[in-house]
Amino acid sequence: MPAAHAVDLARSWVNPGFYSYHFERDKHLNNVNTGLGIEVPLTDVYSVTAGVFENSDRATSHYVGLYVMPFDIGPFKAGAVVGGFNGYPNANQGGWFPAIIPVVALEGRQLGMNVSFVPTVQDKLHGAISFQLKYRFKP
Repeated sequence: MPAAHAVDLARSWVNPGFYSYHFERDKHLNNVNTGLGIEVPLTDVYSVTAGVFENSDRATSHYVGLYVMPFDIGPFKAGAVVGGFNGYPNANQGGWFPAIIPVVALEGRQLGMNVSFVPTVQDKLHGAISFQLKYRFKP
């Protein structure tokens, strides 16, 4: 059973968006997806997340989700984020759509990184390996 702890916003992670290495290199997609996000741990396995960023199509996207990270070895965690995104012009006409994205995280006391695999979905979503640096104010 995951260890529960009181929600402590000071233990939350903040991030400046993503860097995405897109699989479709010839489409001149936006790789530097600047924004602002937060990841709030609920237990050692579950965290809620929300944020805003400039997506691959150079449009503004929002996201909300739940990280489920049941596997861990030392500072590494693995699992997925389950949630929703909006702002992609070819996906649901820019509206919200659900997503499940595999994630591996490396977490130190105050600095961490999430690495995600975003699949290509026809012409709706551009596939990439996404890197998200994150910072925690209180170790």
